[in-house]
Amino acid sequence: MKTVDLHVHSLHSDGVLSPTVLVRMAAERGLAAIAIADHDAVTGIDEALAAGLRLGIDVLPAVELSVEYGRYHDVHILGYCIDHRDPELVAMLAEFRAVRDSRGRAIVEKINRRLIHAHKEPIAFDAVLDLADGAVGRPHIGRVLVERGYARDMEDAFRRYLIPCDVPKLYIPAAEAIAQIRRVGGVAVLAHPTTVTDDRRKLRRILAELAALGLDGLEVFNNMCYKDDMLFLESLATENGLLVTGGSDFHGFEDDVEIGTGRGGLAVSHRLAEAVKNLAASRKHPLPENNP
Repeated sequence: MKTVDLHVHSLHSDGVLSPTVLVRMAAERGLAAIAIADHDAVTGIDEALAAGLRLGIDVLPAVELSVEYGRYHDVHILGYCIDHRDPELVAMLAEFRAVRDSRGRAIVEKINRRLIHAHKEPIAFDAVLDLADGAVGRPHIGRVLVERGYARDMEDAFRRYLIPCDVPKLYIPAAEAIAQIRRVGGVAVLAHPTTVTDDRRKLRRILAELAALGLDGLEVFNNMCYKDDMLFLESLATENGLLVTGGSDFHGFEDDVEIGTGRGGLAVSHRLAEAVKNLAASRKHPLPENNP
């Protein structure tokens, strides 16, 4: 069975590897397709498409939007097969990047107050910017903390500094995010649904409401849940007439997550990526050429 990974992050958001390196890794692991879905950023897509053409990997232009729905914040909606050069989308994401950079500066300031209180030398925001090739993410700050010896690893950096010193993010209303993805010819998919809520009755209701807003699919196969959760999510997708997708949510700094296989048991069929592409094509929106 040909497999794919439809949820990967690069250094253009909170990953640590370039799009070219990620596509090369996908090729080395024998994947048929990949989607680099950076958080609120599309700046790495052209590089990924070019690498895909060279290496024979089908690259789906994608993005992961930070969304709020009612009282649920930091809900993530993936947009696949989007026109990533659309001026309105690019402008919206540029605004998000500016807000993310401001958030990053505020987090660094809070961390530095903690470091100074502990009689440690503060970190420079420029060092964080050097690691980010797009919107600044907390993992970029975490890498600086690890490099300076203030944390053992990324998990320790989050526990000791990034979570206690966090600053709220800006979110897009779910209806607006779905409409924006659909407007640019994309397919809207709810990422790792069990992170929204682990209450299955509430999740069933939320999914039905999001489907009514135009949600197209559900990331059934992901690292945030167990096998019985995936079976439940698959039944919800069928119940709501949604596409099924899957991906590793690979960032490049995890010890236990591999591109294409997640934590070892993930195997996302190529036919799921084809279903996403077919739905996008049926909406007759032009996409960048990238079909090996």
